[in-house]
Amino acid sequence: MKSTFEFVDKTQGSIKDDVLSGLTVALALVPEAVAFAFVAGISPVVGLYGAFMMGLITAIFGGRPGMISGATGALAVVMVHLVKEGNAMGVEGAMMGLQYLFATLILTGIFQAAAGFFKMGKFVRMIPHSVMMGFVNGLAIVIFISQLGMFKTQGAWLQGTALYTMVGFVGLTMAIMFLLPRLTKKLPAALIAIITVSLIVIFGEVETETVKSFIVAGGGDGIKAGLPSFNVPIIDLSFETLKFITPYALILAAIGLIESLMTLNLIDELTETHGRGNRECVAQGAANIVNGFFGGMGGCAMIGQSIINIKSGGRGRLSGIVAALSLLCFILFASTYIEMVPIAALVGVMFMVVIGTFAWNTFKVWNKIPLPDIIVIILVTVLTVIFDLALAVIAGVIVSSLVFAWENALRIRARKYVDDHGVKHYEIYGPLFFGSVELFNSKFKIAEDPKEVIIDFKESKIMDQSAIEAINKLAERYQANGKTIHLRHLSADCVALIKKAEKICDVNVLEDPDYFVAIDNYNKALLKRSL
Repeated sequence: MKSTFEFVDKTQGSIKDDVLSGLTVALALVPEAVAFAFVAGISPVVGLYGAFMMGLITAIFGGRPGMISGATGALAVVMVHLVKEGNAMGVEGAMMGLQYLFATLILTGIFQAAAGFFKMGKFVRMIPHSVMMGFVNGLAIVIFISQLGMFKTQGAWLQGTALYTMVGFVGLTMAIMFLLPRLTKKLPAALIAIITVSLIVIFGEVETETVKSFIVAGGGDGIKAGLPSFNVPIIDLSFETLKFITPYALILAAIGLIESLMTLNLIDELTETHGRGNRECVAQGAANIVNGFFGGMGGCAMIGQSIINIKSGGRGRLSGIVAALSLLCFILFASTYIEMVPIAALVGVMFMVVIGTFAWNTFKVWNKIPLPDIIVIILVTVLTVIFDLALAVIAGVIVSSLVFAWENALRIRARKYVDDHGVKHYEIYGPLFFGSVELFNSKFKIAEDPKEVIIDFKESKIMDQSAIEAINKLAERYQANGKTIHLRHLSADCVALIKKAEKICDVNVLEDPDYFVAIDNYNKALLKRSL
């Protein structure tokens, strides 16, 4: 996927780069946080608080320097149902949905932190490359579609001069971001583009959509507010409440961790460095818990803003800290100026992110990779766009796993011959596991075999309990036909699980393999070998 991200400078960042890239990210976070708050049916200030607290805590304590977290659309689409149901459960006009959201975020954070403590972040390594390609392609399309909503006002598409002006400024922003790095890499192209377009709009008194008009169109008043304050969610602590919020908490925790860990994996590839998944899980959980107590929307890692940060030169934790603190300063002191920023400039930045995020090399390898991988890429891309990231990734991993199991199931083979003493030999090749058991059994002609049979597993590997049971049943069938069977080159723990092993297993300490199919028998096997 490296060719997809050739625009990313892989050199180490500097304090200047971190500060400037952080400021750029902060500007890009404003409309995103506001938009996702509207999606969830809550105040834009709650979305901005969520982006600030998520960004600050994960920047300081997270497992991936340079990665940006904040309020995200993937979680917002779940929150909207939670808030609606919560409002319906309370007194009319009491807006209890927001309180249930805060309580759910606390429980979500506990689940996420627990995932980190139990070292579950490592499972991101099991996500195939085809799923990753589908993930970035789908997410690029989702980001693109989300930006199309910025071309609306009062729910209607822009037309005429307003549309042409918007498109023109979007194009100007993209042109600056494309051309400026070719002249100098000392200035963050995204920030310069935003400032340039903003100055043209402000001093040229050009009529176009701004952050202020976007917020007002969504029913908000502005982004100015005070510091977030501590509050315990005002809900009834009962079994019914827990029953209501737990499913939502599990879904939010799963989506948040999957998106965060996959973004971490992607940033690792971009920067050719290595993040710490388990630490990121704990940091994400802590950030959502804080959001629940301080009135934020919560969230997870944001691939779009993370790529803006990396592309602008942000590499260290300082970039994320500056982004979060700048966002807070916007809320406290600079709301008037930030609300003047034209939406077109921010849309142009996000369109460049779309271009950089999409795995264009997918089309180059289309005729060179196996058909199942192509199907997985398309499946994950489509599911990400239609449903959500968590469902898409889970489906992609399941399909990839089934394909892998099927292909390996077909690799089981047996070389057969009868020696000079009339003994039938079966030399087994390939992995023996639940998927290959049936094909393994088909290799043996018990009724036709001589009185003595040797099955050699030197070139095979026993993978699971299904394989052990298949061997046991095969031995029983031979014995039931009055024939003697010998099993060779099984690992020590396999021998320990074979029925009547002392009679049918030929143990050779020097030649038998060392793999362990049953972890509970690990110490037992080691002890038998030492004796």
